[in-house]
Amino acid sequence: MGRISAQERRESVIRAAIAGYHGTTTAAIAKRVGVTQPYLFRLFPGKKAIFITALTRSMEDTRLAFEGAADGVEDGERALQAMKNACVQLISARPGTLLMQMQGYAVVGAAEAQGDDLIGEVVRAGWMRIWETVHLSLGADAHRTAGFFACGMLGTTLTALGLSPNAGR
Repeated sequence: MGRISAQERRESVIRAAIAGYHGTTTAAIAKRVGVTQPYLFRLFPGKKAIFITALTRSMEDTRLAFEGAADGVEDGERALQAMKNACVQLISARPGTLLMQMQGYAVVGAAEAQGDDLIGEVVRAGWMRIWETVHLSLGADAHRTAGFFACGMLGTTLTALGLSPNAGR
């Protein structure tokens, strides 16, 4: 087997961070990826950079999942169902993607209270890209868009609590 490039290692670090960042040490992330902690810091300047990169990636992966689901679907109701299916798939197959975003939402206030605006900027920009993708796919219907996100947040919250996303039904 050949050597793994720095870019491939970086991708591994991002995936490992998305899979479980909160309360995770950089040593644990390095171990999960199979690199040393000093090597991890050659890929990223610090834990915050790993968090920001993983958060940005998780938000973009979510946006792309919704965009892909609704691609070519002209009817708003069918687009809604396609994106709901994509959300369920994300929750079941890659729960870390949405849970990573919840962590981002949760730390914005605390970070900004300490004078760190970067996380808030990243979260707000990512959220607006996801919102716009869904909103436009649903024919710019604000009520339908809000309902979609409400259901998605409920499913993600239930998953974070260790409950089935269908527990509230």
